[in-house]
Amino acid sequence: MNPIVTVQDAVTAFGDFMEPTDAELDVIEREMPVILADVELLDAHIVTLDRTPTELDNRRIRRARRRALAARLALLNQDASASVPGGAA
Repeated sequence: MNPIVTVQDAVTAFGDFMEPTDAELDVIEREMPVILADVELLDAHIVTLDRTPTELDNRRIRRARRRALAARLALLNQDASASVPGGAA
């Protein structure tokens, strides 16, 4: 019988160097409104999985979809304005 200790070694072998860098954390922080809006949209869809959506459910989904699109648009506009130095188009 072989002990299964190598699994622990494989899990903990990637310790310190697998942490996200400061740049990656900054990107995640910048994208957080989009992530949260997508989670809200998923929550709205999950509520309706086991039943027929009511008018209130449909409104919640539409509202969440609009928020997700607005968050994505804001992120794109933020990236576009950051990539054009001096505001030149």
